[in-house]
Amino acid sequence: MPQRYIKKILNARVYDVANKTPLTEAVSLSRRFGNNIFLKREDLQPVFSFKIRGAYNKMVQLSEEQKAKGVICASAGNHAQGVALSAKKLGIKAVIVMPQTTPEIKVRSVREHGGKVVLRGDAFDEAAAHAHELIEKHGYTYIPPYDDPDVIAGQGTVAMELLWQFSKPIHAVFICVGGGGLIAGMAAYIKYLRPEIKVIGVEPEDSNCLQAALKAGKRVILDEVGIFADGVAVKQVGAYPWEICKDHVDEVITVSTDEICAAIKDIFEDTRSIAEPAGALGVAGIKKYIEREKIENENLIATLSGANMNFDRLRYISERTEIGEKREAILAVTIPEKPGAFKTFINALHKRNITEFNYRYADSKQATIFVGIQIQAGGLGRDELVRELRETGYLVLDLTDSDLAKQHIRHMVGGHAPGISNEKVFQFEFPERPGALLKFLMSLGTRWNISMFHYRNHGAAYSRVLLGAEVDDDEVKDFEKMLEKVGFRYENMTDNEAYQLFLGAGNGNSYSN
Repeated sequence: MPQRYIKKILNARVYDVANKTPLTEAVSLSRRFGNNIFLKREDLQPVFSFKIRGAYNKMVQLSEEQKAKGVICASAGNHAQGVALSAKKLGIKAVIVMPQTTPEIKVRSVREHGGKVVLRGDAFDEAAAHAHELIEKHGYTYIPPYDDPDVIAGQGTVAMELLWQFSKPIHAVFICVGGGGLIAGMAAYIKYLRPEIKVIGVEPEDSNCLQAALKAGKRVILDEVGIFADGVAVKQVGAYPWEICKDHVDEVITVSTDEICAAIKDIFEDTRSIAEPAGALGVAGIKKYIEREKIENENLIATLSGANMNFDRLRYISERTEIGEKREAILAVTIPEKPGAFKTFINALHKRNITEFNYRYADSKQATIFVGIQIQAGGLGRDELVRELRETGYLVLDLTDSDLAKQHIRHMVGGHAPGISNEKVFQFEFPERPGALLKFLMSLGTRWNISMFHYRNHGAAYSRVLLGAEVDDDEVKDFEKMLEKVGFRYENMTDNEAYQLFLGAGNGNSYSN
């Protein structure tokens, strides 16, 4: 299979618009992890993403009739920008259908490149369906984001450059995976010329369509995908990429949102550029691979695939970075409610640095504090810290891996609600666009009283809401039927320990070591 792609990659027409991007050493990362880590800087393309390669290589080969009718694509951003700039270069009309949840920076960039933007739907599937309706009506040519041999060949030029630029032995190349176009093109070229090099895909834990396919031995469709790394939020790997990946990708590593955030910080410290979440996957994968394999002095390369991100998302990313680096432990600790208790607790930390400290008076005997404590990189000392505090006599609950604690509780520590005995708590996820929050609130109706509400817009495609409502036990089924009609994904968090400790109706001290 790779053989037929080699000629296509060698003949790919990408350099009319694309740059030959540098391969730079990540000096700080290399020093920290005891290996030679290099970044293939696709964030330095004119559209700040590798997608320009595949889009242009596909479009330059269209017939004159196809060019005259124009092109169309459905994309959440990076492919859209590649199509728009390619169309401008070739003098072709381009219509770009984008979900309404697309970050504004990507919408604006497409328009600046001359593309006509049509916003439709909350997700890629709805945008793609509308694009195909417009094809039927106007005769546009569809430019696929990944599932096309010419697009794959264009992306494969990344590997061609990489092997020109680095002649020393390479242990592994780490490549972000969405629909699979980039990793397929790179794997085809690398495995044909240098089969000893490991090709390793990296996916978010909640968008692992290639990993799932490799495990099943066939393409599968994920029930749902996470959207933090929106550039790779794809439910099924493409058919053409799969034919290459199933035989020529050595493995897929998955990484958490916190690990992606930490990788964004790592890249910034080495390059002073800000990668988008999908763009940082390769670095996150390298770190996890080194930790697992205990390797030293190897040459490892990551594709830094893109840098299109709304600036306000950095608030959220910076909050999660220290946890992603495993340099911070988030704990709930019960201390006596008496003068000097804070000082005694701080002394028990043995000069460890406190990164966060939230407290609200609850009762006259005990207080539960929400505290962040700095630990060694890699999570070293977290278990030791918890053990020391427990041996000192404190009740401790480790919340470091609690999404509810990190998304909501840390911003809400303000006290319990002893006057409410029937509070039920739900976490919602809904598309982040103008009017979405108002629609959400209006959809809830007036039968039940809202007792708690927390919402933060951190620039992502979707946002989270933590909602408490006064719902009697015999009304829960009716309440959940109402939630089903609202249509947003939700989860019942009433029994969540972090909620019970800091916000529930009781005194919050019912947990045990």
